[in-house]
Amino acid sequence: PFLEILSTAEQAQLKEMAEAFLGSKEFSSAGGLELTDEIYVSIAAQGCLPILKLGLGAYRDWVGIIVYPDEFVVRRHIEDESGVVHEYDDVLAGEAWAGGPLIVSWHDVKMAGDGYNVVIHEFAHKLDMLNGDADGIPALHSDLDASEWETIFFAAYDDFCARVDSGEETLIDPYASETPGEFFAVLSESFFEIPDVVAGEYPDLYDLLRRYYRQDPLARLTKAASASSTAAS
Repeated sequence: PFLEILSTAEQAQLKEMAEAFLGSKEFSSAGGLELTDEIYVSIAAQGCLPILKLGLGAYRDWVGIIVYPDEFVVRRHIEDESGVVHEYDDVLAGEAWAGGPLIVSWHDVKMAGDGYNVVIHEFAHKLDMLNGDADGIPALHSDLDASEWETIFFAAYDDFCARVDSGEETLIDPYASETPGEFFAVLSESFFEIPDVVAGEYPDLYDLLRRYYRQDPLARLTKAASASSTAAS
C-alpha cells in the first residue's frame, strides 16, 4: 500500500531505479531458500523507495544481499567492562554489516506494512553507515545542517526513550529506543509507512526526514485519501 500511493511518475521512477539496483547488487540465499523474481523485485522496490530522490549512489559502498527464508541466528561475542566475554545467540529479521552485505528474512519482507518494514530498516542502516557507524546521523546533503539534525533528532530520541521507559505502548516500534541508530532506522520505516503517526508525534523530526529523503509520504497519503473519498462519493 505504501508504494501504491506514489504518483504515476514516481512509480515509473521507482521501477527504473529498482532495475538499475538489481543490476548493481548480488543476491544470494541461505537456509535452503530458492530465490525468485518476487524476492528480487520486492526487496529492490522497497529498498529503493528511501533513495528515490537521493539516487542509487547512496547505496554505492556495498554489493551483497543475503536472503533467509525466515528469522536467522547470529552468534554474538561481547566483552563487558570487567573483560569477561559473553556469548549468546541473537535471533534477527535483518542485519546490515558495515562495508559488507545486507541480510533479511523473506518472511519478514512479506510482512511489510503498518509501520513494519525490515527492508527499509536495514537499508536505512546502510544510509547511516555511509559516513561511519550507524549512529543516527547519516551523511547529510546540502539541504540539511548537522547541528540542526542533532538538535531535532536527539530531542525526539530522548523523548521517545522516556515514553518507552515509562511503559507507554507506542504506535512507533519501541525497538527504536535501543540506540540512536535504531531510532533512525525505525523512524525511517514509520516515515514511509505511517507518516501520519510520525508527523503527529514528532512534527519537527518528520520535517527533518522529509528534507533528508526529499519526499513527503504524508502529502501522498493525504492526496490518496482525498482521491479515494472523491471516488467513493
